[in-house]
Amino acid sequence: MQWIMVVPLKALARAKSRLSDTAADGLRPGLALAFAQDTVAAALACPEVAGVAVVTGDALAGRELAALGARIVPDEPGGGLNTALRHAEAVVRTANPHTALAALNADLPALRPLELARVLTAAAEFPRAFLADAAGIGTTLLAASPGHELLPAFGTDSRARHRASGAEELLLTAVDSVRQDVDTGADLQAALTLGTGPRTTAAAQHLKAA
Repeated sequence: MQWIMVVPLKALARAKSRLSDTAADGLRPGLALAFAQDTVAAALACPEVAGVAVVTGDALAGRELAALGARIVPDEPGGGLNTALRHAEAVVRTANPHTALAALNADLPALRPLELARVLTAAAEFPRAFLADAAGIGTTLLAASPGHELLPAFGTDSRARHRASGAEELLLTAVDSVRQDVDTGADLQAALTLGTGPRTTAAAQHLKAA
């Protein structure tokens, strides 16, 4: 099964506020962009992925991610994460009504294409499925097979919310790179330990030098 990934990304100036314990405000937008670039590049390299649609209202992020090969969907509703995902889902499925669709966090800088492939292969067995984050509270990937809606419920306690919505939780091992999102300095260190993509690695070096 071939998937189209939908990656939501808020305005870089407002992104990653919880990294204030690690990065000065002026450095956080660059880190958020680096995370997204490495996430999108890895997703596009995954054999199960037919394309990536990034939903964002940030012009710089749109240009940089389009240069990697992503389709940019303007965040026209401007109503938050779940609204953005529903909007992108409608846009993507207007053009590809029978596609398998998966929402993927934009802050997975250690993402490995083959680990993502394992998750998507497992998700294909269910109408809807999700993968919990490394903390076991949130969600990093929500998948919907052809003919099924995403029904995103991201936000506080999204693992419990997606489970309650009827989505199957994927209980996989050895897919740490798909689980390790980055909200805090400790998350960033965990991602760096796993091995981040080149843009995040470079941005982290600049962070140390600051």
